[in-house]
Amino acid sequence: MRYWLFKSEPNKWSWDQQVARGEAGEEWDGIRNYQARNNMREMALGDRGFFYHSNIGKEIVGIVEVCALSHPDSTIEDARWDCVDVKAVRPFAVPVTLAQIKAAPALAEISLIRQSRLSVAPITEEEWGLVCAMGETDPS
Repeated sequence: MRYWLFKSEPNKWSWDQQVARGEAGEEWDGIRNYQARNNMREMALGDRGFFYHSNIGKEIVGIVEVCALSHPDSTIEDARWDCVDVKAVRPFAVPVTLAQIKAAPALAEISLIRQSRLSVAPITEEEWGLVCAMGETDPS
């Protein structure tokens, strides 16, 4: 299993909206960055990701799981752009803020800081465990 970061502006797509989609999940659409698209193309069913509220809140609020592999993004008629589907797994017991992540020396290389504008990015297994511990949330 691999781990990922999925960033969303909560006024456009929030954790509550993701949860409401249930087991069916939802397309992680609208990605128009080649590196983020390529990251989605590397994903496998069952991979887990952090659901991060960007711009408003700036915090990791939950865990999602990839439930459909990379496929054409239904929001655009351009074959270059793909997406995956994700479903909510569980909320974080305690949201983990960007400020907390920046303050943790062990997370200095996390993609959320290193590639701050990238909306879909890899997370290492170590980073996954550390952030889940900070959020008092089961990492499995």
